[in-house]
Amino acid sequence: MAGLSKSMIEKCREKLLAARAEILNRVKSTRHDLYAEDKGGDEADQTVRTMAESETLSMHERLRFKLQEIEFALSRIESGTFGYCEETEEPIEADRLLAIPWTRLSIEGAEIRESMQKRYAR
Repeated sequence: MAGLSKSMIEKCREKLLAARAEILNRVKSTRHDLYAEDKGGDEADQTVRTMAESETLSMHERLRFKLQEIEFALSRIESGTFGYCEETEEPIEADRLLAIPWTRLSIEGAEIRESMQKRYAR
């Protein structure tokens, strides 16, 4: 971990743990709201409820993905590979890690990956 100081890694760990706790609280809260609702009503009420449930499930999927990335980042801290770009193998910019501590890519690495995805998407 020569690229990052111990204090920087600790700041990122704290941000990751706080983000994980916040996601888990949001999931718990929305699940409770989702299952606590009255299931009655006319056809329009049921349609609105179905649409809201669908949006909640989509949000849960996005949160699950983010939670998975956070867990991966925490495991990279433990293994000593945190802060290095998966694409370029260079240290990730400190400002980027503070903004998105679960990121796996430097700005350069993200640009490389994006250009590859565009190339093969056609």
